[in-house]
Amino acid sequence: MMDATTTGGYLMQYLFMLLFAAGAVGLDQIVKFLVVANIGLYEQVPVIPGLIHLTYARNTGAAFSMLQGQQWLFAIIFAIFTLVIIREFQKNFMKFSTFERWCVVAVWAGGLGNMIDRLRLGYVIDMFETEFITFPVFNVADCFITCGAIAFIAHLVFCNKEFWKDGKK
Repeated sequence: MMDATTTGGYLMQYLFMLLFAAGAVGLDQIVKFLVVANIGLYEQVPVIPGLIHLTYARNTGAAFSMLQGQQWLFAIIFAIFTLVIIREFQKNFMKFSTFERWCVVAVWAGGLGNMIDRLRLGYVIDMFETEFITFPVFNVADCFITCGAIAFIAHLVFCNKEFWKDGKK
């Protein structure tokens, strides 16, 4: 049973996580707005020559344009992910650390940024294109998803020993 101090601490942590998610989604949407307003479709604008440029692209799929036109699938996956996160944050049944929860919030915020595009436009606006490696054009939301997922998995594998306990004594 949680006492009022612990409950208040969790509520404050969740408030900060919600503000972080709102900031991540806001940043994503602002960058997308600026790209659409200032760059023509599939036009390239150098940022760091030889490394990265901006290319306004529309993507109806996922990375490498997989599952094109399957907006309903992305919406279902995002809704399920959201419900699992809410359940986890209520019950802590997966034994995630605080850092891992922040990583999950980053992934969720990125998913929400892209889901806003999918629902509003029917596609996701992408803009960052690497010149030094063949990689899909991506956006700010994708950065939150990728970095959050990598940090989450790395921390879970290397740092969260509690998660891997089987509960048998």
